[in-house]
Amino acid sequence: MRELDPAQVRAALALDPEWSAALQAQWCELIEIAVWGDLSTVRLGTAPRLRKRLLELGERLKSLTASRAWIPHPREQLKSALAAALGARETLTAVAGALPELAPGPDAARLAASHQALCALLERNLPAYENAWAHLLDTQLDD
Repeated sequence: MRELDPAQVRAALALDPEWSAALQAQWCELIEIAVWGDLSTVRLGTAPRLRKRLLELGERLKSLTASRAWIPHPREQLKSALAAALGARETLTAVAGALPELAPGPDAARLAASHQALCALLERNLPAYENAWAHLLDTQLDD
């Protein structure tokens, strides 16, 4: 197994700061609507579960955009980044699954639109990052 070039790994893990800031801002909009919006639910307990998922999403996005410099091995840094990306995607999907449980209304529509905007924003850059991280891990297997 070949050693990873730490400089290459650092470069691959350096996320676009504007993209990271946009993710945070879009997530803040989601939280604002979920907490302060006038959301009605079809089932009891739906709104608190949705808020909990949105908080988890924020944690996942923070993990995705956080520095991995504290992880000593480049391979583990890449694996951590890929795991964070997967976690963010899974939580976005969980949020999408909860949205249909909201009763129709202006704030429910705003929340759905904000969620779609966050999904689109994430997909704008994340696939390229994931491919770069996976490619670097694959280069270790090349002989």
